[in-house]
Order: sequence, then C-alpha cells, then structure tokens
Amino acid sequence: MEIKFENINYFCNEKTPLKTEILKNINFTIKENTITSIIGPNGSGKSTILELIGALKFPSSGIITIGNYQIKSKKQIGDIEKLRPSIGLVYQDPEKQFFLKTVREEIEFALQNFNFKLTEKDKRVSDSLRMVGLNDDYLNRSPLELSRGEQRKVALAMILSFNPKLILLDEPTMGLDASSRKHLMKLLKMMKLRYNKTIVIVSSDTDVLHTVSDQVLVLNEGRIVTSGDKYTIFGDYDLLNKYHINIPKIIEFSNLVKHKKNINIGYRDDINDLMKDVYRYVK
Repeated sequence: MEIKFENINYFCNEKTPLKTEILKNINFTIKENTITSIIGPNGSGKSTILELIGALKFPSSGIITIGNYQIKSKKQIGDIEKLRPSIGLVYQDPEKQFFLKTVREEIEFALQNFNFKLTEKDKRVSDSLRMVGLNDDYLNRSPLELSRGEQRKVALAMILSFNPKLILLDEPTMGLDASSRKHLMKLLKMMKLRYNKTIVIVSSDTDVLHTVSDQVLVLNEGRIVTSGDKYTIFGDYDLLNKYHINIPKIIEFSNLVKHKKNINIGYRDDINDLMKDVYRYVK
C-alpha cells in the first residue's frame, strides 16, 4: 500500500493551554512493496508518524492517503475501519499490547475479526510464531512473563497472523540478541520480496536499518530535514553527526579503511560482502 503525507501538522493537547506542535508540515511518499526507515533524535515525532499511519491518531491538518483511503481529521474518518485490518503496528513497548493470559489467546484475539475455521486459526497461530523464531512451547505461556525480546517477537507474530498489507514497527530490535536481530532482518526482507509488504520502521538501530531499508526519512524537531535512499543518507557523516544518529558500523569500517589504508572498499550493506572485499584486497 502506498502512503502519502501532504502538509501534515499534528498538535497534542489541542484546545488547552498545553497545546504542543509535534509535527510540522510533513510531506513524503512511501511506495508500496518497500522498506522505509524513519530516523532522528528522541522526541522528534517519529512514533507519532507511525500512529498517524496506523490511524490511531489523526492529523490536525493535512491529508494522509493510504492506498485508496484518506485520513484527514477526527471529523472526517469515513470508512477508516475498513483500513485497519490492512495495517499491523508493533509498539516500542510490546507489553502494552498484551492483556490476555496466554500467547495463544493474544494471537487468536488478533484474528477474532476474521472468519477463520478453528483448524485454520490454529495453523495461523503456530505459523506466525515460527515466522518470528518461536515455537508452540510458547502458546500456553503468559506473555507478561517472557523476556523483552520474546515479547517483541510475540507482538510481531500477532500482526503477522492476520497478514496485513502494511507493517509498522517501532524499535523492533530493542531487547533482541544478535541471532534474533539477524533473523528479523531476513524476515523483513522476505516479507517485502516474497509477500509484497510495505514496511515502515522507526529505530535507532542503524546497523539493521542500513541493511534492510530502501528509503530513509530523517526527522528533527517535528520536521523532515532530508530523505533519500540508504546509500545517500547513511553515507553522509556530517548529516548523521549533526542529528546525533549512529553511523552504521559497516560504513564506519569502510571509511576507516579508506582513510587509514587508502583502500576504497565502497558501500556495502551486507557483512559477508564486506568480508569478501577485505579478503580480496589482502590476498
């Protein structure tokens, strides 16, 4: 699903003395079947953009177009409820999404608005867990007793179970170990390439983002200061330093080799490709 923001402004605590402008004249387009990352300092409005895309919040002014649907304001919702099943959002704090006793119940609840047969529902629950690297042993466990990384995986399984066209992830690697982060990267690429999903990620984990992203939006103080492909954005040291964004380690290494050894390895977004290049130069 294509996403388009046109002149979007968003205020919190409107019509009160505490009125605060969170987003200021936001304009961008996200093409369908792509992975887009939103980066920037804390408090810049990144999570608010996800909530606007997910129709959990509504713009104070401007138009958001998602596929064939338009979101304008609370007074102009229209058939927005028809859009919601097409969108899956995993929050930065996954435990806030849990309110049932077991992992099975949580995932089944995500399916309750769909007319699945019992056998099909059971299969979807198991399949969604396997996709995120968990097995059926987790079905009868309480989601609140899991580790933070496991909770994040369950929250992702919940949205994958109903197969949304648009996937929104807020800090998806927080609490994940190296193996789980690698699994998530493979999963995101597969969801885009095999299942034609549109994915939007807010994260400070630039090592993951530079591997999976097609497009990057840089946000600061509620404004988009620049956007472009990942090669342009993550290769711009001055830009990343200005907005206190971590430089991906693989790029930092390539630049170090260039400056210290005068060897131009070039831009790589996969560690295996980088290792091959290094080996070729030292042979």
